[in-house]
Amino acid sequence: MARKRSSDEDCLRLLREIEVHLAGGSDVGTACRAVGISDATYYTWRKKFGGMGRPQLAEPKTLQRENQRLKRIVADLELDKRILKESLDSFNPHFPDEALSCCPPWPIQI
Repeated sequence: MARKRSSDEDCLRLLREIEVHLAGGSDVGTACRAVGISDATYYTWRKKFGGMGRPQLAEPKTLQRENQRLKRIVADLELDKRILKESLDSFNPHFPDEALSCCPPWPIQI
């Protein structure tokens, strides 16, 4: 049998149809055959989508998009930080630690 991919909304719709068949007195195998899916698919979908409605179904997608957007922002900020650090290193000569410890970095006024 050919494998068919169903969208999440289709899965919810089919699960509801199966629930109607089960409420009418059918067993799981008959209800699944009436809808056109296997028993294993039904149990997998029920485990994944059980008790979900459309609002909860959309929530993981929006969280995933938000997470991708935030990861992009963090990557851009890390790149900016590295660029600034490299430019700062090119302007400041590196002195040995002993040379810097003998005098303060700024003039002290009394």
